[in-house]
Amino acid sequence: MKINLLSCFSQRPDRRAISKCIAEISHDTNETLSIELTDILLEGDSVEIEIGDKSAGSALRALRKLSVEYEFIA
Repeated sequence: MKINLLSCFSQRPDRRAISKCIAEISHDTNETLSIELTDILLEGDSVEIEIGDKSAGSALRALRKLSVEYEFIA
């Protein structure tokens, strides 16, 4: 399942927690790439990642907890 991370609407986003979450839920993202993707997201650009169908529910909950807005990609 592919999702598009749109923005983070938290007043003080936790960069480390967001990058760790991206690294854990994404199939093909390592720690270094997740840090880069987090920086891109927090600068205001959207980021596309792929997550596993089995872990989709917990991944989406983790993103909501971090105030990351997302949309599904068909």
